[in-house]
Amino acid sequence: MAEPGGFALALKAAAALAAIDWQPGWLDGWRGSGRFVQQQVLSGAAVALALNTDGQAPVRFVCQSELPPGMAYEQFIFEHGTVPTRDNLHDFFNGLCWMRFPETKKRLNQLQAAEIAAAGVTALRGPVRDALTVFDENAAFLLAPPLLWEALEARDWQRLFIDLRPLWAEAQLILFGHALLEKLVHARKPITAHVYRAYPAIDSIAELDAWVAGDLSASKLAGKPFTPLPVLGVPGWWLENEDFSFYDDRAVFRPRR
Repeated sequence: MAEPGGFALALKAAAALAAIDWQPGWLDGWRGSGRFVQQQVLSGAAVALALNTDGQAPVRFVCQSELPPGMAYEQFIFEHGTVPTRDNLHDFFNGLCWMRFPETKKRLNQLQAAEIAAAGVTALRGPVRDALTVFDENAAFLLAPPLLWEALEARDWQRLFIDLRPLWAEAQLILFGHALLEKLVHARKPITAHVYRAYPAIDSIAELDAWVAGDLSASKLAGKPFTPLPVLGVPGWWLENEDFSFYDDRAVFRPRR
């Protein structure tokens, strides 16, 4: 059932989930679990219940009302192994991320809990908690040849997406952030991921998940190890980018400062 007083929210969530188009390339790997959970919600289940039905996550999803007033969301997850979940698109994708990247999500939660234990919950999160939030909400993993990475880090969009376009056949951009996935339900040209570099030798999502979880640390995150990438520029992901004038928009494809 939906959370208390949440029948209207459940209907709204169902309408939002019904709008998901599972065809775009950025949803490769998300479709199986995503469609399954989506159908449960469209049949009347609360998002938390639907996520639990799939049984792939290392945590249990519960109604948002189970989060005690004044308790940090991340601390509650760490102490109870349960994720407060609202009936909306944002928390739907968060649940799917727990299924697909369980080790990375657990590691992020451990790091958040450690920061809260050290500094408490304050209005200013600090650089590590800020970076953790950015990672959780908006990260993507890029496995790519060095030449693509060099062009990306230089914000040389012409070279990245036009000159080196054939090299994208050897690359993988894998979305992680649940807010990023949510935004792409209604895709717009300016949507930008915070890209985290991963080794191109990784062969499966399970290997990638384990590698990222092992690579994440408070000290590394404090250095903000992200590179911005407008995701609809990825070859094959958006029909409009086949016309190379797509990349001339300097409001989106900004030069490096």
